[in-house]
Amino acid sequence: MHAYAAEDPLFRTLNAIGQRETNGALGDFCVQCHAPLAVRLGLTDDGLNLDEVPSHLQGITCFFCHSVDGVDDDHNNPLTLADDGVLRGGFDDPVPNRFHASKYSPLLDRNDARSSRLCGSCHDIVTPAGVHIERTFLEWRGTLFASEDYVDQNLNCGGCHMKGVDEPVASFGSREYPVRRRHRHTWPGVDVALTDFPQREAQRALVQAELDTALNPQLCVSLDPVGGDATFTVDLENLAAGHSFPSGAAADRRVWVEVIAYQGGQEVYASGKIPDGVAVKQAADPDLWEIRDWHTDDRGQETHFFWEVADVESSLLPGPTARDPADPNWTDTHRIRTYTAEEVSPDRVTLRVLVRPFGLDIFDAIAGEGLDPAVRAAIPTFEVRGAALEWTPSLGRACVR
Repeated sequence: MHAYAAEDPLFRTLNAIGQRETNGALGDFCVQCHAPLAVRLGLTDDGLNLDEVPSHLQGITCFFCHSVDGVDDDHNNPLTLADDGVLRGGFDDPVPNRFHASKYSPLLDRNDARSSRLCGSCHDIVTPAGVHIERTFLEWRGTLFASEDYVDQNLNCGGCHMKGVDEPVASFGSREYPVRRRHRHTWPGVDVALTDFPQREAQRALVQAELDTALNPQLCVSLDPVGGDATFTVDLENLAAGHSFPSGAAADRRVWVEVIAYQGGQEVYASGKIPDGVAVKQAADPDLWEIRDWHTDDRGQETHFFWEVADVESSLLPGPTARDPADPNWTDTHRIRTYTAEEVSPDRVTLRVLVRPFGLDIFDAIAGEGLDPAVRAAIPTFEVRGAALEWTPSLGRACVR
């Protein structure tokens, strides 16, 4: 997705709106992260002319990351480049070659916890007004994944998002190259390409795999034996995301819980049952459980535009801070919601957690800016398959997990 960062039509549209609404004051705020090398080379100062920038300088390029020589802060791309033509990497014995000079750097070493500073400082965003709207790095630093007790287990950014295989990293002519850990540079998270782009379907499959193991669910069903109300209690715990769930542009994400109860094959209760192509916001569902951030402006109204954000309200699932509840660093990461269905006695209850990388309601709000309707249709709805549960009386117990 790094290579797609400047091509994404949602990014381009929102940046164009921001430039217009702020009379250009937004400047390079967006494009400094989405096309950092183009900014540093003076090829764009606001991202409005990206079509004129050579394709190899758009997006977040190989050269940009592998030239990083320092991290000066913890947000908004505070990276310094070496400007010496030497590409940094994670191998302390790089093989000499005639294409470029090579050098080891802990910032590019997936096995070194310091590498998370390079990744994280671009994935935390603080607006010009001082509002911390993206907090992935801050979230990770507050979890056990960043603790010294786990530093040797690769629970850093690269450990999760740059899995790999053991094979030669380079191949040229008949020369034999050493077998190393060749790390994937796909960085699956939740965002996907919404237009034609290389390896688009493979990227979606990797995103699905990351989502599938993120949450630990529990569903408990309580039935009134004399035909009263039925209650369904959902317990969600974020054990494996490595940060909050969802993360990143969490006000743009749409994550919600679906609970459906059946009696004699007929649906008798549903919450979170949202058809494909329908915005979550359109659901007339008083029980709906959404898991995301909400941005509000200085009037307390929800806004989709970060330059207007004055406050953030969050209902994200936090990451674990310790394994043992007796640990003084331990905090309760369970988030629980109880649903009530009146005067029913269901014989089957299902639970699902659904994820859309970008809200259809946001798309609809900016569609008049010339967005292709095909982009809306391309926004996927993922299911967190590891969070899917089904309860029936035949289980012989009230809870299933």
